[in-house]
Amino acid sequence: MASVLPELVSYLEGLPEPHILFDKQYRIVAANAAYRRQFSPQAAVVGRTCYEVSHHFSVPCDQAGESCPMARARESGHRERVLHLHHTPQGEAYVNIELAPLRDATGELAYFIEKMEPLRVAQGQPAAQGLIGRSSAFQQMLELVARVGPSSASVLLLGESGTGKELVARAVHEASARAAAPLVVVDCASLPEALFESELFGHERGSFTGAHANKAGLVEAASGGTLFLDEVGDIPLAMQVKLLRLLESGTYRRVGSTDLRRTDVRVVAATHRDLQTMVAAGSFREDLFYRLSTFPIHLPPLRERVEDIPLLAVALLARVAPERRLSLSKDALSRLTAHAFPGNVRELRNVLERAALMTDGDKIEVDAMARALAVHGTARAAAPAKALASDAPVEGALADGSAGTSVLRDAESAAIRAAVLKHKGSRAELARQLGISERSLYRKLRDIEG
Repeated sequence: MASVLPELVSYLEGLPEPHILFDKQYRIVAANAAYRRQFSPQAAVVGRTCYEVSHHFSVPCDQAGESCPMARARESGHRERVLHLHHTPQGEAYVNIELAPLRDATGELAYFIEKMEPLRVAQGQPAAQGLIGRSSAFQQMLELVARVGPSSASVLLLGESGTGKELVARAVHEASARAAAPLVVVDCASLPEALFESELFGHERGSFTGAHANKAGLVEAASGGTLFLDEVGDIPLAMQVKLLRLLESGTYRRVGSTDLRRTDVRVVAATHRDLQTMVAAGSFREDLFYRLSTFPIHLPPLRERVEDIPLLAVALLARVAPERRLSLSKDALSRLTAHAFPGNVRELRNVLERAALMTDGDKIEVDAMARALAVHGTARAAAPAKALASDAPVEGALADGSAGTSVLRDAESAAIRAAVLKHKGSRAELARQLGISERSLYRKLRDIEG
């Protein structure tokens, strides 16, 4: 190995992606120009350990609670990929790592080459936009995003409302070769059944009353890019077979036309519903379910990533009150992290915006936080919070099983009916009063009336 090492170092130096070469003792023996520019423009890294440079650890990654690609490669004997949170000159950033083991003339593992590719769609620190988190549940989700992003596989995002499905869909899109093309969002829950086909596939002039001109659909607008089907469980059954044809053949027809059109789209779908239960009930096609769920990704609820709340709070406060430099007192943060957040990140944002409005200074104290959270307590007394406070599904709101969930559903329906009878304004105004999105109100009213 020693005789080929200079040639190997020279080869790595010419690669455009950041690479390092290190030995069995984790010592870096070479770092190419791309690595030095991106990760260590000021400090030398040769001679230091990879875990100290990348993570500021004093022990290897697997001894510090991280997944170590070198340990995995030693065990498997082949290439390994992991997602790590690395220190960079700009702060901590997620990096895709691909590690290749190199053997000497005797067949023993002697050196390891590590290729690094920053994952720009997520941050391990507060940021102006994108996904934010560093908890284990968040990183497991993000690793799946990083793996499936560069492929063309269909992705199904599963999780409660308010967990950030559209942000994850955008992350999948931006991690793909389609990133320069459009990401087109289809809000399946808010499209009336009569207009669904026209909106999705387009229509020809005169195909129905009001069709005064030819119109391209959302599928055509997404050509070359990604089509994001949000709340795919709300797609009418009659439309599901046409969507299946699109997924399987890339073809569709505009309403009122016999011409077969082709498009090149990657489909990412999302739902908070249990599609397998819907398949069993006959309200969702089994073949469409399997076609959509080539690569399912579960989005963890906020209660499973409590350690991310401080990071999210800093970022969300900067978004809801950009003209102020707000911070949370220690007691206010403790009060915030103790909350269950059935509405997930969406509810967290609402709470922080209310707390900011209740605060005159630059620091949100525990009293303001308690008042901001108490609004949700009041809403729960009037109508169960999982629906009214956050747009999240009511399943799992109580710990005592399906009977409690049924009571919640009945109480929610009664509360919504009462609110509709009293309200004289628009649906948008009613949704704001209930603390949910207009889309969710539409869905809940349809479920009640159906």
